[in-house]
Amino acid sequence: MDALAAIPPIYFGLPEHAIEAYWTSMMEVTNLDFIIYNIPQTTGYALSENLFKRMMAKEQVIGVKNSSMPVMDINMWKLRAGKDNIVFSGPDEQFVGGRVMGADAGIGGTYGVYPELLMEADRCVREDDLEKALQIQLKINDLISELTSFKGNLYDVMKLILAKRGVSVGRARNPLPHVEDDEMDHVEVVRQHIDDAIAEFTK
Repeated sequence: MDALAAIPPIYFGLPEHAIEAYWTSMMEVTNLDFIIYNIPQTTGYALSENLFKRMMAKEQVIGVKNSSMPVMDINMWKLRAGKDNIVFSGPDEQFVGGRVMGADAGIGGTYGVYPELLMEADRCVREDDLEKALQIQLKINDLISELTSFKGNLYDVMKLILAKRGVSVGRARNPLPHVEDDEMDHVEVVRQHIDDAIAEFTK
């Protein structure tokens, strides 16, 4: 293991000094590089600039995995770190926007079912072909809408599609609901849409 990423404690609404102490205790025990995981929509805490700066002053802290919805947060984490750092863009729907705003890379939940699209979008950003990068992002967003349209959980849908793409990884675990029998034909439709998008953008 090379690095550790952690969200703040959830359930209890803790003051920032307690969140800092929690993260610091992890670093002291593991002695690993540490990446702050900012995902306020699920944790209830949005990383503040003050706590960010205090954390970045610690040698083991190397960056942020940012999954907040405002893309401007990425720009803030890059510009105000006070040292070289790594920022990962989190929301899959904003990969291109995050990269343009300064993210070094992305970590996303849906990347695994169409990595070719993300790699091509990243290449386009690096080579300043933003028009094509945006076209790919819009297609990805359409696919995300399809992937989240099932009664079954997104991760079960993706596992079924991965199996159809030759990577068998089982099914989602409880309490995540499985795709229902009457939805299975639609899984194949979405898989075909993914294949079509890959063929369109990675010729």
